[in-house]
Amino acid sequence: MSRTEAPPLPEPLRVPVADSHTHLDLQDATVEEALARAAAVNVTTVVQVGCDVAGSRWAAETAAAHPSVHASVALHPNEAPRIVHGDPDGTARQGAREPGGRAALEEALAEIDALAGLDCVRGVGETGLDFFRTGPEGVAAQEESFRAHIEIAKRHGKALVIHDRDAHADVLRVLADAGAPERTVFHCYSGDAEMARTCARAGYFMSFAGNVTFKNAQPLRDALAAAPTELVLVETDAPFLTPAPYRGRPNAPYLVPVTLRAMAEVKGLDEDTLAAAVHDNTARAFDF
Repeated sequence: MSRTEAPPLPEPLRVPVADSHTHLDLQDATVEEALARAAAVNVTTVVQVGCDVAGSRWAAETAAAHPSVHASVALHPNEAPRIVHGDPDGTARQGAREPGGRAALEEALAEIDALAGLDCVRGVGETGLDFFRTGPEGVAAQEESFRAHIEIAKRHGKALVIHDRDAHADVLRVLADAGAPERTVFHCYSGDAEMARTCARAGYFMSFAGNVTFKNAQPLRDALAAAPTELVLVETDAPFLTPAPYRGRPNAPYLVPVTLRAMAEVKGLDEDTLAAAVHDNTARAFDF
């Protein structure tokens, strides 16, 4: 089987669920094709997430055109340092960029703020901190951007969608210091069980992706087991993090049932019970 071939459609869920975090603009299928495949397995709603100004505009436009799509808008944590310090190697989709300084970051944040006021936009994110790719020189820009997104989410009453990579303690610190919005979602939750208990005490939602199915992901499964069912969401982060047994092949919203069934096993719940909880949790988190 080719590593580039799309996995087959799984058995449909009996209870509808939402993909709480996807990137339709990075997938091979058209929006209409992706939504039709998802609907065929009872994934009836998706949250389309922007990672830069252009992607956030596209997310809002797509959500406005499709009732089953809701948008989340933001500058990804790695985008902020690129805006401030430049991106001479063209590591992002925009290609090589000159340094824009704080003024360019403020301009980009102003556009995210404007988009966040739209009715079709239900989240502000993915924002947060990512210390995996950004060196020490980019940390200040990331934190400034993160704090600005927190204020945007609170100003517009939208969910805050967190990207947290190799930065657990600092993300929790900034949230506590700045005051987290009423609804905060840790996308592609990557902490351990103790952090899950910390998030639960704060009322943060934890969204689990296909990597919870990976063989080496026992700490992530332990975190899922510790997370209260009423705070658990499911996502694809497609086209990334395709669940086993399709790891390495293209991910898409229609593969949510594969991850949800693995999650139900970890939680000791039947899939209908977990699907119903996830459906309600996602609607609460994103207010749809």
